[in-house]
Amino acid sequence: MAFISLSPELSGRSFTGVENKFITKYMPVLDPLSVKVYLYGLYLCCNGQNLYTISDLATGLNITEEQAVNCFEYLEEFELVKITSDSPFEVSYLEAENVRGTPKRYKPEKYGDFAKSVQSVIKGRMISPNEYQEYFYLIEEYGFEQSALLMIINYCISLKGDSIRPQYIKKVAQSFAAEGAVTARQVDEKLSAYTSSTPALIRIFSAAGIKRQPDVEDDKLYKKWNTEMGFGEDAIIAASKYFKTKNVAKLDEALTELYKNKRFDVKEIEFYCKNKNSVYNATLEIAKALGVYMQNSAPYIENYVNVWCNDGYDFDTLKNIASYCFTHGKNSFEDMNLFINGLFDQGIVNKTAVDSYIAQRNADDELIKNILAACGLSRKIINWDRECLARWKNWNFSDEMLLKAAELSQGKSNPVAYMNGILSSWKNDGIFTADKIEGISHASSRSDGPDRATIERHYAELRQIAESKAESVLKKAMSDGEYSKLHKLIDKLNIDLVFAESRGEDKAEEIKTELGQAERNADERLNVLGIDKADFNPKYNCRICGDTGYDANGKQCSCLKKFINEYKGS
Repeated sequence: MAFISLSPELSGRSFTGVENKFITKYMPVLDPLSVKVYLYGLYLCCNGQNLYTISDLATGLNITEEQAVNCFEYLEEFELVKITSDSPFEVSYLEAENVRGTPKRYKPEKYGDFAKSVQSVIKGRMISPNEYQEYFYLIEEYGFEQSALLMIINYCISLKGDSIRPQYIKKVAQSFAAEGAVTARQVDEKLSAYTSSTPALIRIFSAAGIKRQPDVEDDKLYKKWNTEMGFGEDAIIAASKYFKTKNVAKLDEALTELYKNKRFDVKEIEFYCKNKNSVYNATLEIAKALGVYMQNSAPYIENYVNVWCNDGYDFDTLKNIASYCFTHGKNSFEDMNLFINGLFDQGIVNKTAVDSYIAQRNADDELIKNILAACGLSRKIINWDRECLARWKNWNFSDEMLLKAAELSQGKSNPVAYMNGILSSWKNDGIFTADKIEGISHASSRSDGPDRATIERHYAELRQIAESKAESVLKKAMSDGEYSKLHKLIDKLNIDLVFAESRGEDKAEEIKTELGQAERNADERLNVLGIDKADFNPKYNCRICGDTGYDANGKQCSCLKKFINEYKGS
């Protein structure tokens, strides 16, 4: 229990709020009487005592009016209050702010000559004690040489005039210090470097309609745009024109966008900006072709469509690719991106090349459908089928020969694998035309049975079919946002549980409870979706060997013996 608490009677009364920063940073170092004056004055202004005067405050604290004024002047040095009027005496309370650490007071006499020099630079107004304290702080805390800080103040005055706020000078000085420029020589070098870029910045500001003089922070940005990003002055001006930027922050955002999209030349920038609406519309059409709903198109444009365009794909070609991807089960931007990456690796970019590639893929898929039908199969095409077709064509077999082999494979337990055996036999015997098939025994009549490669292909296809079905069920479940979150939570909790148990942490039981609840919620969601969790696991044809051909003892499974006998034709 805390050693300080409020009684019920006290908690119902009014209070005066004091900032924690005042208690933790200022109160320990302030003069005790000034703390009393600060708190009493805060009480007066927070509780509607607007008619109180400095005399009333002094009377309330049993001190003289002069002591009260001295305390407020003392507090003003720490920027806790601001004296707004001497007659009548009026004070405004400020936020208890301090740059870092415990507030300090610096003796003016230590910096007498420096203070005179600063006043000679800022001629249009008198410098307050608080402002001097800021400059003393910069010297003490950042290690500025007095002449170096004077150079910075003079530079700031030349930009902003005598009405410049001390906070601006402090910000510029801190910027110099962050780059290690605290001596007169270092500051002079930095200012000289800035001066060299000033004419370019003035021209850029004029083109962008920015109605102020460039400063050190602008110089930093210019170096980033010009040196790090590689934009020339003309390109920066073009960006300000086409993006209609009215301030430096917006111009920086525009150049960052152009940099991400690899647009550096004036013509490239002009084309990009004029076609932004076209890119947006194209993204909508691509999403529609893929069957994707976009709540916000910006990430899709930045991460996909702009990248594809930068690789050289035009809008019409991308729409064609999107339609192809949808009809072949690649109905997401991620899947389409993988497909395009494959095209790009093969150098297939322009419309003619892409259309030719897609037409060939469609023709190949149509041939595979006919082959599967000739084999007596009605399933969907899988990647294994396409790999087989590519291999058979590489063996120089015509469509006619492939269909003939498919007919001979009909009725076998694994017709596609059986086709491999037939075609391999024909290839070895030099049989590539239909007229030579008659009278020649095919793979089914070979007495020596299938070779090891044929057996492995047979079982690889069986496993792939089972695993593809399981993956499609999981993909369907993960497409549901609610289940996807639960699934990821379960994965995370399982990992957390392993670490907790290995370290012997007490929270292991808590994690188990949370994990159990998450699993129950996930099962309930699957029931709503009409999905059986058991379907996440592949359902192999043979439960004994899991479609490997060998049992747990490494012996041939009965399904393998059956396949060998069927292959021989027995």
